[in-house]
Amino acid sequence: MSNGHRWPRFVYDEGEEPDYRFSFANERTFLAWIRTSLALLAAGVAVDVVDLTLNDSVQRLLAVLLVVAGLLTAGASWGRWAWAERAMRRHEPLPSFGLAGAFAAHVAVVAVIAMTGLR
Repeated sequence: MSNGHRWPRFVYDEGEEPDYRFSFANERTFLAWIRTSLALLAAGVAVDVVDLTLNDSVQRLLAVLLVVAGLLTAGASWGRWAWAERAMRRHEPLPSFGLAGAFAAHVAVVAVIAMTGLR
């Protein structure tokens, strides 16, 4: 079943239309992760430009870690949306992504570096 005008094709050319409520819920989850991504990017920029009581190299490392986390979270959230949408269209179980665990581990590493990097 080709929907021609809808992108990404690897999602929309599969299966049949799911209940729109499930698609909207999937989209809300995607947007929540995008908000988290934006917060991480903003935090990375703030850590870089605000003079904190951290060693300069540690402060720069934290900024880079936060910005990279924001970029990875944005990409992973899109992948999560696409895989879940395609699974719903195929009437398959929703895939497990493990994004939350990796995200929590990354934030914990950032916190430990921030706590140990004081001047």
